[in-house]
Amino acid sequence: MTDIGVRALRRGVRRRADRIGAATPPDRDRAVDALRAVAVLGVVLGHWLVTALVSDGRTLRTASPLQHMPWLAPISWLFQTLAVFFLVGGHVATRGYASARARGVPYHQWLTGRLTRLFTPVAAVLGLWTAAALALLLSGTEFGTVRTLVKLALAPLWFLLVFAGLTAATPLLTRLSPLWPLAVVLHVDLLRFGLGGPSWLGWVNVAAGWMVPYTLGAAWTRGELERRRAGWILLGAGAAATAALVGWAGYPAAMVGVPGGGMSNLDPPSLAVVTFGLAQCGLALLLRERLRHTTRRPLAWAAVALVNLSAMTVFLWRQTALMATTATGLLAGRLPGLHTPPDGLGWVGARLLWLPVFALALAVCWAAFRSFERNSGGRGRRSRVVRSHRPSDRGTPAKARHV
Repeated sequence: MTDIGVRALRRGVRRRADRIGAATPPDRDRAVDALRAVAVLGVVLGHWLVTALVSDGRTLRTASPLQHMPWLAPISWLFQTLAVFFLVGGHVATRGYASARARGVPYHQWLTGRLTRLFTPVAAVLGLWTAAALALLLSGTEFGTVRTLVKLALAPLWFLLVFAGLTAATPLLTRLSPLWPLAVVLHVDLLRFGLGGPSWLGWVNVAAGWMVPYTLGAAWTRGELERRRAGWILLGAGAAATAALVGWAGYPAAMVGVPGGGMSNLDPPSLAVVTFGLAQCGLALLLRERLRHTTRRPLAWAAVALVNLSAMTVFLWRQTALMATTATGLLAGRLPGLHTPPDGLGWVGARLLWLPVFALALAVCWAAFRSFERNSGGRGRRSRVVRSHRPSDRGTPAKARHV
């Protein structure tokens, strides 16, 4: 591309960014969107870095570099950002419900609208992978490989089910203190690890564990987390509790599941991943003002807006992008960082080089399936990126509009 073409491209990008900024209400709290974008991209990069599909002859199996290099656990601290997503989700849902009530919108109508936006993009994923699984089985692909691929592709759906359940319970959670679900997680772990209780008790934490950051989001809506002191308390107490649980109580250092590991912090959620989430939420709250300042820049805000417009598409198709790249690469043989065991720094270096390829594959999925997300709100709805939600004061104004 010539210098003239590059300059023209830059001008076009800046004009588009300026139009997005001009269409955004001035009272919108852009930090909310920035935190959601960070949470989504963190999950995507985290999965791409710690999930490997190893080729053993005609079979693909999942593996993780954390199996062979446990000292890489800090990667999971950076990219396991689900708590931030639930924090933002709780804040947005409780504000939205308050706004709906103020406008006289009944609960069932509000909930239907939110769940429609949440689950409509899922139809494309389920349809494609149903067809793909049947095609693979009919072509003679080993059942173990098909099971591995389908399980990996549909793994994001567990999150949506939990998120949908908490969204439906929003009227009950609006004023619930996060200490209550935190106490449930503490007692469940005490029973199953300290007193030898049944392992199935851990599944109580699937709801209770993610309810902690969700109800923190409700506290944010109530104006209880506006002072920086709240962020510092959450960050300090959460980090100290997590360090104690990992250092002295035997919890794994990795905040994600590790294939072959004896215990997972995430499947189901443990007390350690919940306290770690408290620290993440504290850091997120402390970064709000900086994010508000940064997203005043047109290009930064345009990038955040783009991620938010496609958040569900990116979230749902990230593993498909990884698997499509892996399957295509098999045509060239077993490639380092793609099909080889993740057992050394060589694999890590090679995997980093594959990240742009994964991103390109995800961009293809985005172009093909983004219409499902854009149409999930029904015809005639304004883009959620240019609808307004105000920074929290002390409580939610009755006339506040909501994303």
